[in-house]
Amino acid sequence: MTLEEKAAQLGSVNAERILTADDELDEEAVEEWLGDGIGHLTRIGGEGGLAPADAARITNELQDYLETETRLGVPAIPHEECLSGYMGPEATTFPQMLGMASTWNPALLQTVTETIRGELESIGTVHALSPVLDVARDLRWGRVEETFGEDPYMVAEMARAYVDGLQGEGRDDGISATLKHFVGHGATDGGKNRSSFNVGMRELRETHLFPYEAVISESNAESVMNAYHDLDGVPCVTNEWLLTDLLRGEFGFDGTVVSDYYSVRHLETEHGTINTKQEGAVASIEAGLDVELPYTEYYGEHLVSAVEDGDLSESTLNEAVRRVLREKFRKGVFDNERVDPDEAPDAFHTDEARDVTLEAARQSMTLLKNDDDLLPLEADSVAVVGPKADDPKELMGDYAYAAHYPEEEYEADAITPLAALEERDEIDVSYEQGCTISGPSTDGFDAATEAADDADIALAFVGARSAVDFSDVDADKEEKPSVPTSGEGCDMTHLGLPGVQEELVSELLETDTPVIVVVVSGRPHAIEDIAEDAPAILYAWLPGDEGGPAIAETLFGEYNPAGKLPVSLPKSVGQLPVYYNRKANTANKDYVYTDSNPVYPFGHGLSYTEFEYGDISLSADSATPLESVSASVTVTNTGDRAGTEIVQLYTHAANPSQARPVQELLGFERVDLEAGESKRVTFEFNTTQLAFHDLDMNLTVEEGPYEVRIGSSATDIESVAELEVTDTKTVPKTARTYYTESAVDVE
Repeated sequence: MTLEEKAAQLGSVNAERILTADDELDEEAVEEWLGDGIGHLTRIGGEGGLAPADAARITNELQDYLETETRLGVPAIPHEECLSGYMGPEATTFPQMLGMASTWNPALLQTVTETIRGELESIGTVHALSPVLDVARDLRWGRVEETFGEDPYMVAEMARAYVDGLQGEGRDDGISATLKHFVGHGATDGGKNRSSFNVGMRELRETHLFPYEAVISESNAESVMNAYHDLDGVPCVTNEWLLTDLLRGEFGFDGTVVSDYYSVRHLETEHGTINTKQEGAVASIEAGLDVELPYTEYYGEHLVSAVEDGDLSESTLNEAVRRVLREKFRKGVFDNERVDPDEAPDAFHTDEARDVTLEAARQSMTLLKNDDDLLPLEADSVAVVGPKADDPKELMGDYAYAAHYPEEEYEADAITPLAALEERDEIDVSYEQGCTISGPSTDGFDAATEAADDADIALAFVGARSAVDFSDVDADKEEKPSVPTSGEGCDMTHLGLPGVQEELVSELLETDTPVIVVVVSGRPHAIEDIAEDAPAILYAWLPGDEGGPAIAETLFGEYNPAGKLPVSLPKSVGQLPVYYNRKANTANKDYVYTDSNPVYPFGHGLSYTEFEYGDISLSADSATPLESVSASVTVTNTGDRAGTEIVQLYTHAANPSQARPVQELLGFERVDLEAGESKRVTFEFNTTQLAFHDLDMNLTVEEGPYEVRIGSSATDIESVAELEVTDTKTVPKTARTYYTESAVDVE
């Protein structure tokens, strides 16, 4: 291979640069960008706005060109985004990931990503830029909705399932998953996207790196994407310790590292650490970055000139090229197989996919409050009020195709809550929007309260709009009716409902009609006043295509909610952080007028039935540092209807040598129970899971007393047992256990 051909394998080209206005290939542009070959094809279907048949056709044509018109005939890796479904036209949209985390059901998430995989495969995609493994520690960050929440173990469990469903059984099967954003994007300064990340090494390893290490070790994730920010002053994209020593050396990762879009450019435009494009290219590839995305800007000719100038060793270039070519062979792109454009549409919006997204939406429903058993509803008439009730886009996360481009017209294939309620013949439905998402006008309040006065029940659908927004700060935004305040580029200094929505809810609560607040939002909002005054609150997150039916079924009791919060909901933004596993001195210190407790804690969620827990039974009262222990508890449904309880296992180091989190999630299990039924839930964990990094930064199990706790949330601990670890031992990687096994048996 020539230097030019090698460098081309580390580059990419996006749809905008090679497609004409009528969705055909621009032959001159193709020759310019692909003449020496190419590493990745960036979002041909999604960015190109191509229907499935056209996406498949164009991908085939590009692969044909590469194989027949370039000297070496090396095909490309086509990649797409797929966080909550393929981010392209006609795709099925599933709940946003914070909603999926609320299901506490990794098996269901695996089914979701198996379904996404089918749509991606039909258009010729072999690589996807998901899932997000960021641990959400600052709720001001707009991308919290993309995460699996605030707990590293929860993130690891859900991410493993996501990867297993997307990648399939082996490397020559399925779609390569990309773990992102490596590392710490969920805890940057000020909760701002791409700002600096500053934590100690112990916190970095035990919280933010843990999910990556677990998923790489157990699911063989095939790709990793660097984060935008700097880590202690070193941009992640040029951090050799992070991308090479740790990721490839310590974690044993053997796939490709791809750049977050434009992150090499940001070395110049944001970090200010380089003066020329050649400097940026050299610094990135030497750190361990293999592929520049979304298109070649700093790699390409600048890598060639760097080798020729003696600034870059050709062996460094060769090693990155080997990794990209190895991945192409592993994914079978050299097999000359082509997808059938005529069959591609058949893979989209199948009946099976509809069933999966409906079930996912149902299980994401999280009932926070239900005074006097107001739910499930028994009403002849309902007033539907609020700006989140009747717009399909308002059910979508920021990386759904319909929401990702907020200024473009696109008819989302989703059923709104209003539409689902109006399909019910047994109730009369009236509707008033009341206000917009973010605008200041209260002109619709009177009509909304009148509708509520005339109905048996008022349903207030409120929340934030989700989208990707990189527009500049604009004073006129305060006047605009629908400004995105959740999603990428939508970081906020307050966590209340945007616009005048809280005022609308207050007005509705002044009527004599019971008000049920349904929060349809990807942002974890501070809703202290609503939590105090509203009799019932349902958090529906961003539930996707079948969100409306899932909400209606839950409100009327055909579905018994079981969702639990994957993030703690604060009283106000000033109370942050409120994540449940803070250290004691942070968790227990109060403010002058406010305590440190969240409005609703991690793991909280109600059902239409009640559950009772027995005492924990441990398989042993003591264990060695490498031993497995079982913790069992009996759970009984004491209500009069079937329901599902999510049983949560926590541990607490009773007398550690360091300040440790007040408790840490170690496992969870969904338990389906008929009325009056009891089941025995057993968690088997290894004592290496109790390890933390000692003063020399060795991962060590420390001798001493530990508490094993089982409960229904982080604050509702139902039973506690004591476990003594008999010795102190440094944990070798070969002996480390990352995940707890669980089983459910009928009593």
